[in-house]
Amino acid sequence: MSATLTPLASDEFQAPGLGIFDWPPLVQGQEWFNKPALLALVGTLLVMVLVYAAFSRPKLVPRGFQNVGELAYQFVREQIARPNLGKDSDRWMPLLFSMFLFVLVMNLFGSIIFIQFPVMSHIGYPAILAIFVWLLVMYLGIKHQGPIGFFKNVMFPPGLPGWIYVLMAPIEFISTFFLRHITHAVRLFATMMAGHLIIALFSEVGWHFLFVTLTPLGAPLGVLGVAMTIVLTAFELFIQALQAYVFALLAAMYINDAMHPAH
Repeated sequence: MSATLTPLASDEFQAPGLGIFDWPPLVQGQEWFNKPALLALVGTLLVMVLVYAAFSRPKLVPRGFQNVGELAYQFVREQIARPNLGKDSDRWMPLLFSMFLFVLVMNLFGSIIFIQFPVMSHIGYPAILAIFVWLLVMYLGIKHQGPIGFFKNVMFPPGLPGWIYVLMAPIEFISTFFLRHITHAVRLFATMMAGHLIIALFSEVGWHFLFVTLTPLGAPLGVLGVAMTIVLTAFELFIQALQAYVFALLAAMYINDAMHPAH
């Protein structure tokens, strides 16, 4: 017997899938230049403009953009840089502050009406940032500890029984040099992707049961979909900011580990 697939009727509910993350090119013949690429470009320019507006002409009593910029800078310095980098925090503040703002703006695009797409839900963007942090950590580790010392301090920390290195050395090697940098990107990507997909699901429920097939039984479900979309969008704003914080925080921790091996 041969099975046939019956296409869904136009008025039958269809849950959104991974197709919502696929965008056609905006310019014919330029496959890479799609909506996420445009948003990444706009986000980069937006961060530059915001930072320039906040710090180009600082005043003794901050106002407007300067006030917001100083609050954001102080947050990154006090909550990310100083707890992890100590006396080296000021040296790395430009990188950490820029990284935090960039990831934050890319995430917040997912909650802005008419945009509604978090750029970091495309794995390529967090992957590029994570690869940059990995290259920086490798460079700093070799520079400050030497090529042999860097690997030795990671795989063979002093003070442990000799037999345990048989198990610990390969685990630490894989974790420090590869796994934690992969999860650095995947954590951000997966969180933004899941949040966007869930909000899209509930918004589609609200739209379908209130505007496409309005029935006495479906209307309450549509209202629930709209209500959940509003609640989850508010929650997603918190998650978007949290993930920007976590990404910059982990970058600071990895930089510190490369410069100051634990003993």
